[in-house]
Amino acid sequence: MAGLIYMDHAATTPTHPEVWREMSLWFTEYYGNPATLYALGSKCSEAVEQARTAVADLIGAKPEEIYFTSGGTESDNWAIKGIACAPGVKGNHIITSSIEHHAVLEPCHFYEKRGCTVTLLPVDKHGLVDPDDVRKAITDKTILITLMHANNEVGTIEPIEVISKIAKERGIPFHTDAVQTVGKISIDVNALGCDMLSISAHKLYGPKGVGALYLRKGTKLQSFMHGGGQERNRRAGTLNVPGIVGLGKAAQIAKAELAAEAKRLTALRDRLRDGILNNIPDTSLNGHPALRLPNNVSVCVDGAEGEAMLLCLDLNRVSVSSGSACTTGSLEPSHVLLAMGIPAERAHGSLRFTLGMDNTEEQIEYVIRILPNIVHRLRQMSPTYAAKLSQRR
Repeated sequence: MAGLIYMDHAATTPTHPEVWREMSLWFTEYYGNPATLYALGSKCSEAVEQARTAVADLIGAKPEEIYFTSGGTESDNWAIKGIACAPGVKGNHIITSSIEHHAVLEPCHFYEKRGCTVTLLPVDKHGLVDPDDVRKAITDKTILITLMHANNEVGTIEPIEVISKIAKERGIPFHTDAVQTVGKISIDVNALGCDMLSISAHKLYGPKGVGALYLRKGTKLQSFMHGGGQERNRRAGTLNVPGIVGLGKAAQIAKAELAAEAKRLTALRDRLRDGILNNIPDTSLNGHPALRLPNNVSVCVDGAEGEAMLLCLDLNRVSVSSGSACTTGSLEPSHVLLAMGIPAERAHGSLRFTLGMDNTEEQIEYVIRILPNIVHRLRQMSPTYAAKLSQRR
């Protein structure tokens, strides 16, 4: 089969051709600073506001509740640090989960070293947070609850609507990292009930280096970047106009195509899942079987290292990941899989396939055809798997 088969869309997506065409003019023809008053700057400012409206429309927000950032990591950091440093904040306790992205876990650890208390909620075997655990963890010192909308590794979608109501009952700001869900599933911030929500453009066929933070009107959040008065004095720095335009265009495309694409990807996902599980023994699905992203297939394969499978697939022109892309190179098993109760030995054999707009049925069938042979060869070299088979006999 000719050409690259890219199945790692949770790590990043290709920039959509329409997004690139929309962006290109703002690099060369309309290159002004949107903070300036002359015509060129004003045109750029208008483009930024149009993009703000497009992003707001995608998630059911108001344009004035959208603040542009450099990406999901900055948005997560701003939500956490902005609450922790807000004037008059009373308390030093943050609630999050054990399966969050490092863009949430690391800022929480940063404040933990400075005297804050951080509660890492457990998850069940599917990666779900129990809302009752959230309720029990709240104290009179709790200043923030931050829980991801869907997990980047196993695709489990969390009960955000239920948890946000718990937070609201106690008057606690609630943030959700929606980097993996925006543009993939339908989102309405009012239905979710969140006060803050993080977005990253390069996860929905936009450019890298730009994102947004939804900030519900009335939520008190300290500025994270200091300097000029951009973004209504909330986030300093000259705006990345081409990137913001690209995010806006990506949001428009996602809104128009979301329902049909989610249906298409769900069918491909289910075929890939069944093809792997039915053709490779001692293989299991990670994450919730139903409450999961439409494009995510995460599996653990006994007797085969994830990195070895990844490299063998790469030699066959298939790009996937083993665990999270942000921790590639680490010899430690995925913290997400360990938190779900998967033994370290099995977690080392994880593979994540995340499908996207260019994936086809033909590509799915190709992976289903070649992966069993790859796993068989690797298992033949595994003394632990051989011992496991002999015990069965």
